[in-house]
Amino acid sequence: MNQPFRVLTSESTSEPEPNQLSRPVVHAKQLNVIYPAADQPVHALSDIDLLIRQGEFVSLIGPSGCGKTTLLRVIADLEPITSGDVLVNDMTPSEARQARAYGYVFQAATLLMWRTVLENVMLPLTIQRKPTQEAHRIAKEQLAKVGLSGFEDKYPWQLSGGMQQRVSIARALGIEPKILMMDEPFGALDEITRNNLNQQLQDLWREQQRTVVFVTHSISEAVYLSTKIVVMSPRPGRIVKIIDSPLPRERTADLRDSEAFIQLAQQVRDALSEGHHEH
Repeated sequence: MNQPFRVLTSESTSEPEPNQLSRPVVHAKQLNVIYPAADQPVHALSDIDLLIRQGEFVSLIGPSGCGKTTLLRVIADLEPITSGDVLVNDMTPSEARQARAYGYVFQAATLLMWRTVLENVMLPLTIQRKPTQEAHRIAKEQLAKVGLSGFEDKYPWQLSGGMQQRVSIARALGIEPKILMMDEPFGALDEITRNNLNQQLQDLWREQQRTVVFVTHSISEAVYLSTKIVVMSPRPGRIVKIIDSPLPRERTADLRDSEAFIQLAQQVRDALSEGHHEH
């Protein structure tokens, strides 16, 4: 059941030219999110300045409660902002959501247990009023891309946790989003399954050249997947450091044992420690 993602796409698989990475797709400026409370307001995000460019794989990492998911949800128009500005593909988050500019993968697979795997992937396409035959074709193609051909008629409860998350990824990719947002999609999985899915997701990202914004608690996961790592402080969440990865875009499992990987992981660890000390 642990089949790899297989990328079946007509899109170019060549490495992007530098100018292809120059266009901003997410731009947050002086972003603040404050939640009202009975005793005193909760300052979830503080003066966030972040620029994400086309084709980047950006991981948000920090301690629990630092606002990683809040920031992701703000970009996705799932949370309101208190002050500041956010643009997604030169639109407000609300306009980007209505334009279906992004796909979103939650921490849990959030599949409908009474629908088959194929029907789950077809659901957003059906909501978009795609013709049934077209929705069926797209859903099967996306399931093939995540290595789940042959499982179309299974139900979610018949799949492992890792396979359920692959169905979620296929569903998010079905609407052909320019940006894929992922909120700790592998956090509940065992280490072996998680590492396998990291490899498969990295391959899929590199082949399809989509922009990915990824929330994680794992230093190893952030280092392995990302072209840019955004380190956040404890609440009120702010950006402590943004680290551009020197690692090659094409990555294999043995990269985790390399000196470059170990050094980058230590940079992230030091930045996390710095964020704690400043509180």
